[in-house]
Amino acid sequence: LSVSLSVFLSVCVCVCVCLCLCVCVCVSGHSVTLLCHYDVKTHSLLSVCWNRGKLPLSGCKDLLIAVDQLRVREDTRVSSRYQLWGRLDEGDVSLTILNLTETDAGLYGCRVEIPGWLNDEKHNFHLTVDSAPQTTTTPPVNTETSTHQTTAAHTPGPHTHTHTHTHSDTHTHTHTHTHTQ
Repeated sequence: LSVSLSVFLSVCVCVCVCLCLCVCVCVSGHSVTLLCHYDVKTHSLLSVCWNRGKLPLSGCKDLLIAVDQLRVREDTRVSSRYQLWGRLDEGDVSLTILNLTETDAGLYGCRVEIPGWLNDEKHNFHLTVDSAPQTTTTPPVNTETSTHQTTAAHTPGPHTHTHTHTHSDTHTHTHTHTHTQ
C-alpha cells in the first residue's frame, strides 16, 4: 500500500492510495491536474484516453480527450477546459481541468492502452469540487465632515459658548457651555 499526497496552490488536494485510486478535493473556479504517466522506455509511445465516470473493460466510454502517441486527438476533446499539457514524449498524459465548477465533481479515469490482453494501465480519480468561499464586502464607512460654529456673548459675568456640529449624514449636535468668572 503506497500513499502519495499532492497539493496544488492550496485550492486542490489529491491523495492517491496505490496507483488505482486518487481522491481530489478542489475549489470551484480553480484548476486541477489529474496525474497520469506511463513508462515510455518500457512501452514506447502509446495511445491514451481520459474517461468521465468509471472506466469500462476496454477503451473509454465517456471520452473526454485522447492521445495517439504524440498527438492529442482534437476530434475527441469535448471542451477546451480539458488540456494535456504534460510531455507526451515522456509519457506524461496528465489531464488538467480548467475553471472547475461543481458539475465537474465525480469519477475520472485515465487508460494507457498497452498492447495485449488486459495489459492496460488504469488510473482512477474521484474529484470533489467545493464552492468557492463567499467573499463579503462591507459598505464604506461614512466620512464625517464637521462644521464648527462658535458664538460667544461677552457680557460681564458668566460667559456662554455654543458649539454646533453638523455632520454629513444630516445630524446636528449643539452643545452649550456656561462659564462663570
